[in-house]
Parts: sequence; structure tokens; C-alpha cells
Amino acid sequence: MNPEFDIVIVGGGAAGVGAARRLAGSGLSAILIEAGSRLGGRASTQEIRGLELDLGCGWLHSADRNAWAEIAKATGVAVDRSRAAWGAQFRNLGFTGEEQAAAWRSFEAWTKRLADTPPASDCAADALERGGEWNAHIRAIVSFISGSRLERLSAADYVAYDESSSENNWRLRTGLGALVASSLPRGFALQLAMPVESIALEADGVSVVTARGAIRARAAILTVSTAVLAGDSIKLPRELEPWRQAAAQLPLGLNEKLFLEIVGEAPFEPETHVTGNPRDERTASYYIRPFGWPVIECFFGGERARLLCEAGIASGFAFAIEQLVGLFGADIRARLRPLAGSNWTRTTYIGGAYSYALPGQVGARRRLAQPFERRLFFAGEATSAEDFSTAHGAHDSGVRAATEAIAALA
Repeated sequence: MNPEFDIVIVGGGAAGVGAARRLAGSGLSAILIEAGSRLGGRASTQEIRGLELDLGCGWLHSADRNAWAEIAKATGVAVDRSRAAWGAQFRNLGFTGEEQAAAWRSFEAWTKRLADTPPASDCAADALERGGEWNAHIRAIVSFISGSRLERLSAADYVAYDESSSENNWRLRTGLGALVASSLPRGFALQLAMPVESIALEADGVSVVTARGAIRARAAILTVSTAVLAGDSIKLPRELEPWRQAAAQLPLGLNEKLFLEIVGEAPFEPETHVTGNPRDERTASYYIRPFGWPVIECFFGGERARLLCEAGIASGFAFAIEQLVGLFGADIRARLRPLAGSNWTRTTYIGGAYSYALPGQVGARRRLAQPFERRLFFAGEATSAEDFSTAHGAHDSGVRAATEAIAALA
């Protein structure tokens, strides 16, 4: 075998771009191949009606230590540091001040029980107060965070993220997806629209087989989602079965975004937020006029996202409009029009939103992050022990995997 490259990166999301940035200047030859027609993966900014809408991740979580915040600063991209409107109900519509206080006290008490007296089952649902008035509210909030029902969520995994994250959440007016896609180092070898069919182990490296032929390299960095790793779209060597099993214990949650356009005069104030029905775990969350734009960002998680995927995007728009009409009145119906929506769950080379650990499987993240021999390395948000489900966790995992590969090939 005569390797064509030292390293091939499989996947062009935040992790793949992070790995490429680390490899640039290392002296090793490398190429990034991506199944989709664009870079960014689950970070996707779409320009619609002159607005830069993030259909995937859009916030710089834990921004004080977020690599993308530093990259934005270094490249002259303006960062908006204004406080997010989450957790507040505009004008207490359908959710009185007293109810909000009680609901958030219940949520904080549940979170504290997870950390201080975790259930022996490691099942997050087992920390709920039996018959608790605000259990549905807790379930709804967690569905936005993890995309999962509490019965399938590891308590220890949830706590690991909660304790490591900060309250600093910033945004980019030009879109986080756009930043990720534009951050591949200049001149880095890239092939888009090139799905991988199989990966084979060779005597002195790996062979990554695509529909356009095989790419041979001394090592590969796999940054694909856990749904892809655990699935059958890429045929992997039998030696990687432990990694496939680890990926299966870290399924992707269900989360989707829809955008409604606001047409004409309407009682929607910039940078406000409402929860559709705080007593229904299948509610949606609505961020109103971000950056003052004439849109409402509708966020669906867990069961509501599943129903959207099954019934189609039109059902999601109809549900969102009905919830907003219930809060703001029938007059707004004529002021709301479907604009755009995501479809992460049915995107075959992704398969969902971001990973969560099943009960008892918090250690699967570290198992998935382990290299195979000195030629296969693993990255992606699911391999981060604390910053999973974030673009910066994905980026940092790509840097880590690239550093491991550089050391192995030295």
C-alpha cells in the first residue's frame, strides 16, 4: 500500500473542521471528506429573506471557554453577548409569575436530587417527585436540552453537562453554522458530497471506500454521528464492534427547529420568549424576534419532535401557530407564515440532533473516544465527557483526535 494521505478526516461538521484546523501546519498530508453538499454538519446557517437563520446549533454555550467564540473574535466576526430570553414567559401569558417560580423551583430541586442523591438506576425519571405538579414542565425542558424522554436518560450524564456548563450563552448574527463552514483552513484538501461506504484496515493504514473510489491513508479520524457509527450506512471492520456498541449507548436525541415569518403588525416584541404550554411535556418553545428579526424560532424536542418527523413539517407549523394563537389571540393567525424548518432526524448521514447517554452508560463517551491501534481516531460531540451536545464540544474533540493522530504518526 502506498498511502495517498497521512490522515483522512471523515465528516465535515464542527469536529471535522476542528481536526482540520489542528492538522494544518503539522506537516502531515490530510484530506476531509463529507457526505453532504456543505460543511458544518449539524451547524447549518441558511440565508432566507435576507436573514441568517441557524437551522442547527445557534448558540455559543459556555461562551467564556468556547473555541468558536475565540475563532469568531480572531476572524473579525461580531459576537452578540446579550442575555438570552430563555426561562421567561412574555407578559406571563398562560403562565403566571407564581406558576413560573414554582415550576423553576421544581426543576432546580430535581436537578439537585440528580447531583446529590442520584437514583441507583441512573435513570433521570426516577428523580422526579412522585405526582409532582411540574413534572411535565421538567420533562419539556429536558427534551429541549437532550432530545430524550427522562426514562432513557442517564442521570450521571445529565449532571456532567449541567455542572460543567456556564451561564454565558452568546450568538452570532451571521450564524454559527456559517462560522463553522468558513473555518476550514485555506487550501485544506476537501471533497464534498462523498459518502463513505466502508472502511477497511490495511497492513500499514486504512482504506476509506467511497462511491468515487478508495482513499488510502496512514490513519483516519472519524467524526460522524453516533447514529451513523451504530448504523449500517458505513461498513466498519469487525474490530470496531466495541466502538459501535459504545455509539449505540449514546443515541441522538430528537430536536427540530421551525421558523415562522411575522408579516405586518403583530404583538411580538424583540428578544422575548414563551413556552406554549408549560404543563405539557410535548410543548414547543418559542424565541420571538431574535436580533429584532421578523421571525419566531420554534424549538421542538423529544416527543414533539418525534411527532413532527412522523406527521411532516406542515404539522409542526400548524402546531406552533395554534400554540401561539392560544397565547396571543386569534388575530395573529394571519400574521404568521411558515418560513423554514430542519429535518435532522431524517437526514441519513446524520440521523438526529445531539447525543445523550442511556441509563448506566455514562462511560460510553470515554470508550467511544479511545483510538483503535494507532490508525483510527474518534471525534464528535458524543466523545466529549462534559461538553457533548455542543459545537464547541465537537470542535475540541476534533482537536483532541488530531493531536492523538499526529503523535501516533510522528
